[in-house]
Parts: sequence; structure tokens; C-alpha cells
Amino acid sequence: MSTTQSERLRELLEPLVTSQGLDLEEIAVDSVGRKRVLRVVVDSETGADLDAIADVSRALSAKLDESDAMGEGEYTLEVGTPGAERLLTQPRHYVRATGRLVKFQLAEGGELVARIVAVDDEGLDLEVPGVKGRRPTARRVALADVARARVQVEFNRKDSTGGSDSAGSTDSRTEKDMKEEEEA
Repeated sequence: MSTTQSERLRELLEPLVTSQGLDLEEIAVDSVGRKRVLRVVVDSETGADLDAIADVSRALSAKLDESDAMGEGEYTLEVGTPGAERLLTQPRHYVRATGRLVKFQLAEGGELVARIVAVDDEGLDLEVPGVKGRRPTARRVALADVARARVQVEFNRKDSTGGSDSAGSTDSRTEKDMKEEEEA
């Protein structure tokens, strides 16, 4: 039974990543000139902060140094998270993307952009945004009917209270507006 280098690396590193409270999402070995780069992507239910990334990076580096999994040549280890426009490939990815806008390529063909409302073992409850002033509509999609799904970046999304979600502030007034209100 032949295994690829990525599969061997996954077997070696996944228990270590899991012990740090993270999920091993992806491993890739790329050649950049004469050097090799080992890219490891990790995530968790609550996201991975810089301290968690640094801790797992040190642990992975030590584990790789004590094994011959990367061979004799030089390589660079890069550990990171999936990023804003992550590809959703596992059921846990859909759960983590609840509330996010996602672009779906459907297995029967066609494309759908919708917000994930809920996820269960069979599928997804979605909210399809309304077009030209129409209300959003609910739609149910089975996980098996999704060929590909990717989270979309939203810069001006409004939450249910009328504020913006990603900027962290729910108050759209400027400092000048607030100062004028205080003076009045």
C-alpha cells in the first residue's frame, strides 16, 4: 500500500494538532525554487488565534525535527488558518459558517448564493437573499447536493439590529453626530 508524503505527514501531525484543541484542515508540500514549503492549515470551533497558531507551530516543528518525514533537504514550515473565503468541504465547516453568506455550486448544476441558517446531518437550511426589494426566501439543500461551497466576504452586511457585523461597531453614527447629540 503506497501512501503519499501528505498522507504520511497527516498521520504524523494530526494527533499533535488535535491535542492542541485544533483540527488539521489541510497539508500541502510545495516546491519554491530549490526549497520546499510545508503548509499546514488548522482551525477550531472558535477559530484559532495567534497564540494557538504559534503554539501548534512550535509543536509541529519539534515533531518534524525528530522525524524524517520531510527528508534531508531544507524546508519552511508555514502554519495558518483557512482564511476568509474558505472552501467548505466537511460538515463541521458548514457548522462554522452558520450565519455566513456562501456561494454554492450545486451537483445538478447551477449556482446559489445564500446565508447558512442551520446545519444538521442531512443538510442545510439557507436564506436566499431577496432580489430587487423582495424578501429573502428559505431553502433546504441536502449536503449531497452540494458540489462545491465557498464562504463569501461581506463588507457591508447589516445584522438584525441594523449595525454592521464585521467592523465590530453596531452604531453607524459618526463621532461628529454623537458629539452634536451630546451638546444638544
